[in-house]
Amino acid sequence: MADTNKQIAAIFDQMADVLQILDANRFRIIAMQKASRVIKELPNDVSTMSHKDLLALDGVGKGTADKIVEFCETGQIVEHKELLKEIPKGLPALLDIPGLGAKTVALLWNEANIVSIKSLEKALKKPETLTSIKGLGQKKIEAIAKNLSFIEQAGKRYTLGRAHLKAVYFVAQMRQLPEVAQAAFAGSLRRGRDTVGDIDILVAADPKHSAKITKHFVSLEPVKETIVSGKTKTSVRTKGGIQIDLRIISPDAYGAALMYFTGSKEHNVRLRERALSMGMSLSEYALTNKKTEKVIASETEADVYKALGLDFIPPELREDRGEISAAEAHKLPKLVTDRDIHAELHAHTHASDGLLSIRELAGLAYDRGFHTIAVTDHSKSQVQAHGLDESRLEQHIIDVHAVRDEMTGKINVLAGAEVDILSDGKLDYSNSLLKHLDIVVASPHVALAQTGSTATKRIIKAINNPYVHIIGHPTGRLLMRREGMSPDMSEIIKAAVERGIALEINANHHRLDLRDTHARAAIEAGCLLAINTDTHRPNDFNELQYGILTARRAWAEPKNIVNCFTEAKLQKWLKSCRP
Repeated sequence: MADTNKQIAAIFDQMADVLQILDANRFRIIAMQKASRVIKELPNDVSTMSHKDLLALDGVGKGTADKIVEFCETGQIVEHKELLKEIPKGLPALLDIPGLGAKTVALLWNEANIVSIKSLEKALKKPETLTSIKGLGQKKIEAIAKNLSFIEQAGKRYTLGRAHLKAVYFVAQMRQLPEVAQAAFAGSLRRGRDTVGDIDILVAADPKHSAKITKHFVSLEPVKETIVSGKTKTSVRTKGGIQIDLRIISPDAYGAALMYFTGSKEHNVRLRERALSMGMSLSEYALTNKKTEKVIASETEADVYKALGLDFIPPELREDRGEISAAEAHKLPKLVTDRDIHAELHAHTHASDGLLSIRELAGLAYDRGFHTIAVTDHSKSQVQAHGLDESRLEQHIIDVHAVRDEMTGKINVLAGAEVDILSDGKLDYSNSLLKHLDIVVASPHVALAQTGSTATKRIIKAINNPYVHIIGHPTGRLLMRREGMSPDMSEIIKAAVERGIALEINANHHRLDLRDTHARAAIEAGCLLAINTDTHRPNDFNELQYGILTARRAWAEPKNIVNCFTEAKLQKWLKSCRP
């Protein structure tokens, strides 16, 4: 996301928060929230867009467009400044505490004169002054205190991969109980977001078994502490710091609950609006007839969607990005799955910084049923990764071809390289050497703090090299650690389309680069994508699932992904990218 987009989205988010605290008109709040989301998802810098272009964006009205233009011209939004004057300066920081929403923050302000984290800490030393406030019980106060203590020593979000592994473990443990009919994780994790704040787990069970189920949950080995425990909801913190919420749902309401707690909030709002327009009411318990209150659907998500006149919407698409109208028109994409992936086109061996030999890498790819594996070790500028200089690469090509010949009839082994895109856009090897490679993945690793315009020119220069097939992890971001570059993705995508090359979704859960919104923009422009694990060690092949989740969030179908091509089609594409 371009810096300007990030700044404007942050302002709109804060305006929405302040409006909620002030109990303002909910349509103003929704407008700010939607505008923020639209700006965050734009692949290009909003400052390059005209007022007319802004109005063409779904969710941006005249007032919002005016504010965007105002910020681009002056560096501020006057209405934002005025709103902040209406609340104490330290109040917005309270919203960073898990479990404190705008309504609770407003309650603390109005009823207890808590106006900052410092004043909250002071009040928590005498919790009896807070428990007397209607809506703030003892358990809630204790949870706020624990969460406040926690955020002072830990981050607020976790990578998809880290959260997913933890959630899979907890779900498997809950399924071992005979009293549990079904169990699944929900929330942003189920939707495949690149980072998550916490984990929601739902189990379908008779409420009479709640005590046994809860006891089992809180006794699991990763649990460090119980934050709050009730009959149907229990929250724990793991030793790694992740908060996990367990909800026990009656089996006959499980589908409606799973849909509700999967979200997103925006998707759920649209569904509720649709239900109302059809004379029904949708809650986390059921879809009911509004007049008779008779349950129409609740046991499965598919039942609820069907009753609403919609095809089943995969969780990854539930972001209010056009999925409901597509489901109504029976035009949802046939999303890519792991069964569609037949090739890995970005992998390393111990020739650079991998832990596998060429033969071991090829063998693992063959065992997964792939028809092609590309050996793409680092180029010479990656000294810390033992990158190959020209003479080592020449020998490496010979070594790769030897394994290729050995495994003929089993798997096609491509001799390639992950070639550094230098700061000026030149590649780390000469074209006279690149032409001898079967595949070239060009990736940025250094100078990742370049301005957006410089980064754009740099990547486009690499795209236009006639021997490049794939641009690897195009922004160079590392989730939770490094923002990466902010090139104009619309220009990057346009250049890739013109050349017929692919942009990579790097499946490593620390990268997920391209991100989902960039990948969707690429698909809509007709750009090919590659989903690669960037394998360095045996288990890295398992990272594929996170790249697939990101691609599914981008509405990707197998036809959009070069890794899904047949061997013959892949070979034809590789040749088509060359002079």
